[in-house]
Amino acid sequence: MPALPDTMRQVRFNGAGGPEVIGIETAPVPKPGPGQVLIEVVAAGVNRPDCQQRAGKYPPPPGATDVPGLEVAGRIAALGEGVTGLAVGDEVCALVISGGYAEFCLAEAPLCLPKPGPLSLIEAAGLPENYYTVWTNVFERGRLQKGERFLVHGGSSGIGYTAIQLAKHFGATVYATAGSADKCAFCERMGADVAINYRETDFAEEVKRLTDGKGVDVILDMVGASYLERNLKSLALEGRLVVIAFLQGFKVESFNMTPIMVKRLTFTGSTLRPRTTAQKAAIAEGLRREVWPLLESGALKAVIHATFPLEQAREAHALMESSAHLGKIMLTTGR
Repeated sequence: MPALPDTMRQVRFNGAGGPEVIGIETAPVPKPGPGQVLIEVVAAGVNRPDCQQRAGKYPPPPGATDVPGLEVAGRIAALGEGVTGLAVGDEVCALVISGGYAEFCLAEAPLCLPKPGPLSLIEAAGLPENYYTVWTNVFERGRLQKGERFLVHGGSSGIGYTAIQLAKHFGATVYATAGSADKCAFCERMGADVAINYRETDFAEEVKRLTDGKGVDVILDMVGASYLERNLKSLALEGRLVVIAFLQGFKVESFNMTPIMVKRLTFTGSTLRPRTTAQKAAIAEGLRREVWPLLESGALKAVIHATFPLEQAREAHALMESSAHLGKIMLTTGR
């Protein structure tokens, strides 16, 4: 590996606001601490939490850099003290707490996973946030089992199409909601048994029809308050609702709690960013064991909707907030 440069380009938010607050600056290349690696970033995924951070609604945890970016892929450029099992030059993708929108990024060594052979580094950079999130929420918290019925909202998003593929591979019947005919067709190409256009059909009524009134066993929801009552209506006996975002609000003035009791429902949720490294490392081990072989074999696909250079991060955020994308939006460094 060539000697590391002293400085790098990185994205900075100049205050809270819309995409117009995004800028590029030059900063020192960080140095890895104990248990960390420095990754020379080829690409970073753009995710909705990045937009929330830009708007001032999702600050990084104390002590973390305020440079945005939750997932990257590239080559290991340096190792911190005590790191084993990784080497300079290894191609990896990593979940990071922040700092991904840069030419170099620090990552905790246990949260690095090898780039799957069939994928490019740009494709691999879109894996960590999706797969960590889906694995822990659908399969650990939601306890989805073979033969069960699964519903994911926002099926054409990165989280959505990842959930569709994994749930289908592990033997579930998969339903997805999306907001257009093209998005519904995309969900079905990804493996959904049925995609429901929520702009044309009440998804709760359609789930009732599709399941002969039984409902689904697990729902992964990113919409929030406006969907709560219909989600509860759509669940089967012993069903599990897992909430991971609030795109349409996080407060409900009132709702009927009776279905939770009568149908013995589980209502849960989680956030990923604040978890400890040890907790995230446990998720990584599950992915390494159960999911990475599927990516290596080509059984699971990575879908990139668009790539932008770091200097066009404003355009990438505008596209994310338009919801016009199918799959992932990526930033590339040119390295």
